[in-house]
Amino acid sequence: MTVADLLERLGGIPAERVQLDPIPGTAKEKDVLAIERREGKLCELVDGVLVEKAMGMEESLLASWIIYLLYRFLSQQDLGNVAGADGTLRLMPGLIRIPDVSYISWDHFPNRQLPSEPIPDLYPDLAIEVLSPSNTEREMERKIRDYFLSGTRLVWLIDPRKRRVRVHTAPDECHLLTENLSLDGGEVLPGLQLSLRELFERTPRISTRKKKPKK
Repeated sequence: MTVADLLERLGGIPAERVQLDPIPGTAKEKDVLAIERREGKLCELVDGVLVEKAMGMEESLLASWIIYLLYRFLSQQDLGNVAGADGTLRLMPGLIRIPDVSYISWDHFPNRQLPSEPIPDLYPDLAIEVLSPSNTEREMERKIRDYFLSGTRLVWLIDPRKRRVRVHTAPDECHLLTENLSLDGGEVLPGLQLSLRELFERTPRISTRKKKPKK
């Protein structure tokens, strides 16, 4: 397999997101933990390859606001819990994903206790991904498929630059929402309504102005 073959298999992602240590194809769960501890990098494990998670300031701000809104809803409807972009999950043996935001119902937590291992064997009922510039369409298609195969029931794919959301109820079943509409939690979070206009306006856009050089 060539490097081009590897990147193609991973969805055409940029080469700089693929970690070469350990050798692609040989990485294991312990390597996900090791690189975070050693270098502070969040990586997913896909086909034995460590793939660095793509997330910048704009995506982080938007994800943080969504987490706040979900917690506000869950303070009234005690249905489950929410994790952020460092909430690493083992969806299947050898497959580790890190949604930008995860909602996991209490049904996954016997006696409301979190599993003791650093990467729990859990899947999100609702997985939320905020698109970064280096995310590709095919990468996200595969990630969505992985979520639903593991048991996820709802995926929100949020594009902060185009200000729209693709709502998936299955890998091949989705509808597109523009910023004049609202997200709802469906059967996963019944009663939840989030205004997309409020959501996007709360998050500042990235400035296109170039910084002046320091004197």
